[in-house]
Amino acid sequence: METLATRFGRAALMGLAWAAAWLLPSMIGGSIRAGELEPQHIGGALAGFPSGFLFAFFAGITSGRHRLGDLSLARAAACGAVSGALVGMLPFVIGDQHGTDRPLWVLPVVVIIAMTALCGVSGMIATAMARWFSRQNESAAAH
Repeated sequence: METLATRFGRAALMGLAWAAAWLLPSMIGGSIRAGELEPQHIGGALAGFPSGFLFAFFAGITSGRHRLGDLSLARAAACGAVSGALVGMLPFVIGDQHGTDRPLWVLPVVVIIAMTALCGVSGMIATAMARWFSRQNESAAAH
């Protein structure tokens, strides 16, 4: 039986993996958009950690005692989408966006939809990678 610390540690490792995976694309996209690399372009890594952590939390709840590789891709996408929606809402719950001339609903809708889609895809990729690594370990153990 796994302890709570073990589950927390595995969720933190998933968060670190997502942060690492999201860092390079966010830096490239930010430098293309602004013309140079700025410190705020690491936002992908900052959003990747809580998204990956919540994904691992929800995947652990829905899978029961099974491994991540045993999770169906649809369920992994759903867990990722839920984590993305929650993390996407966070900046709008914490802060405000007054002082702009656009309607207040535009930015939250765009950010939440983008985070939901990105986390859903990331969840499917994480599950597919877990399946692949599991098969590699089984074939290595067989030889």
